[in-house]
Amino acid sequence: MKRGTGAIRMGIACALLFGSLSLVVWRQSRAFEELRGLDAARAERVLLQAEHSELERSIQRLESRSRIAAVARARFGLRTPAGDEIVFLQAPVHAGEVGGGADLLGRGLLTVAERP
Repeated sequence: MKRGTGAIRMGIACALLFGSLSLVVWRQSRAFEELRGLDAARAERVLLQAEHSELERSIQRLESRSRIAAVARARFGLRTPAGDEIVFLQAPVHAGEVGGGADLLGRGLLTVAERP
């Protein structure tokens, strides 16, 4: 009887060892799958960052003063004014207006001589 009991114990030990090794292999394969997913997400992130940078450069190019001036000349026939053609206008100040002067003063539209 002792001889049979040792074989059963050895079989159970081998089965437990095989089960634990199978569990380790399964866990490692799951970890590799997650790492592949993480690498794919990182690669997608890099591509999206590159696309974002490209779009930012495109926006800066489209908003540049030189491009806007060229488009204004081409589409609307506009030109850059000469120095003597530029006129600065100031908003009129009425004494009877409630809050008119304070509002303009807050926005910096009144000159030093016009401030109350």
